[in-house]
Amino acid sequence: MPEAYEKAGVSVEAGYEVVRRIRSHVERTGRPGVMGGIGGFGGLFDLASLGYRDPVLVSGTDGVGTKLMVASMVGRHDTIGVDCVAMCVNDIAAQGAEPLFFLDYIACGRNDPALLEKVVSGVADGCVQAGAALIGGETAEMPGMYSPEEYDLAGFAVGVAERSHLVDGSGIRAGDALIGLPSSGVHSNGFSLVRRALFDQAGYDVTTVLPELQSRALGDVLLEPTRIYVKALKPLFAAGLVKGVAHITGGGFIENVPRMLPDGLAARIDRSSWTVPPVFGVIERAGDIDHDEMFNVFNMGIGMVLAVDADRADEALKALSGIGERGLAIGEVVDRSGDAVELR
Repeated sequence: MPEAYEKAGVSVEAGYEVVRRIRSHVERTGRPGVMGGIGGFGGLFDLASLGYRDPVLVSGTDGVGTKLMVASMVGRHDTIGVDCVAMCVNDIAAQGAEPLFFLDYIACGRNDPALLEKVVSGVADGCVQAGAALIGGETAEMPGMYSPEEYDLAGFAVGVAERSHLVDGSGIRAGDALIGLPSSGVHSNGFSLVRRALFDQAGYDVTTVLPELQSRALGDVLLEPTRIYVKALKPLFAAGLVKGVAHITGGGFIENVPRMLPDGLAARIDRSSWTVPPVFGVIERAGDIDHDEMFNVFNMGIGMVLAVDADRADEALKALSGIGERGLAIGEVVDRSGDAVELR
């Protein structure tokens, strides 16, 4: 045992134990294309085995932000990994790509094998939902940088699409329909504002129970994992129904919807076309936040916005219904005369 390293605050033995604990979680994410196992210096994936003719790799990286602080306040760490995977794979799925593999990075003040196993089990859960393999990662024990109870989590995903099937929004035209896919709640964005509004201003804590939240503890509502939309989007891509996708993350509707629109176009969205989950009303009132600003920070109950031909909108909605997914007609694409997003 490296005694000097132990005295500096880094446990090599704890690192070995983490690898032993997470091996079974990694193995359940296996999929075609994976080569080897964990423990090497790099994760291997055989793209040629998947039969793509003209493949384009699509990558994405993201973290979970200060939602990690809520997880620590609640003392629950088995879902935060799903959030990390979701933030990455939803971004690459928005380009029409199939997620292939995922790598995670955990930085911590003290290597707690039992806690880190819970985190990685959530990562594995997210990978299974996305159809991606967890092929590698890194755990960095950094005493002095983080307190013994603190950790940070980030991830990196790679997907693939046929070049001809990439979804980049270039074919979107005025008159196209906008379809929303519901979120599961706050997802993983805006938690600095969430914490300020709920805990600092309103004086709530994670055990607070509010009637409008179906009498669930506030911490449990906030930790609801981010939805992974890979399987919902797959049949729509296969049918050629989708012209553009916006993943509603940080920046809400105002920043994210325009990212899929060509110049000269705007999104006209009918806010009455869906019911905003009550957690957003709780945040809005607790923080005395302007209602319009809420749409510039949070997903407000819509995690993905899809652009489709107006005459194929019903087909897309039926395809979603056929796989148990609820799609909502929330607006249309219009010629831009002012803001890129018109909320009505």
